[in-house]
Amino acid sequence: MGRLITIEGVDGAGKSTLATGLIKALALDGIEAQLLREPGGVPTSEAVRSLVKDPALTVGARAEALLYAAARAQLVEEALLPALERGQWVLLDRFVDSSLAYQGAGRGLGVDEVRELNLFATGGLTPDRTLLLTLDPASARARADARGQAPDRLEREGDEFFARIRDAYLELAAAEPERIRVLDASLAPAIVVAQAVAALADLLPG
Repeated sequence: MGRLITIEGVDGAGKSTLATGLIKALALDGIEAQLLREPGGVPTSEAVRSLVKDPALTVGARAEALLYAAARAQLVEEALLPALERGQWVLLDRFVDSSLAYQGAGRGLGVDEVRELNLFATGGLTPDRTLLLTLDPASARARADARGQAPDRLEREGDEFFARIRDAYLELAAAEPERIRVLDASLAPAIVVAQAVAALADLLPG
């Protein structure tokens, strides 16, 4: 089996930057990792991504959680399991922990309830390691704004919403310290990549 490495954190924490740097760093160790994102990664899930992020649409909290779980189920079936069975490493921008934090805590649906939904969606697939980028919500929002893109439906939420998400992520990390490794996203990108490589050291071959 391959390895599933997930990257988590609030919008603007630097997940995409870390993913790009980590792909290059893993290549130096002879690992060609496939990079995928959530929601998305396969055509059906990308269609769901467009739906849940559209600021012109009204999507209720329960519908939002179900849509993310549906996109995740398709990604697992169509891309993740086949890649892992081929022995490939997969670097995934967001996975179940995002739903636990965003819908479970942020939307107030309950972390345990959203976890049960996603156990069904993923068939119980669990990352080998999760890299959690931590950054205070104000700094994360400033970074997201600096991208110069119109905020999507979730990015339009207020600071209290993102504070709940940050706290939920930290609680998840405290509950599963072996799987979830916390990285300081306020540091320079090269340092964050180095921290990430160190957090994966026990999974690397040789």
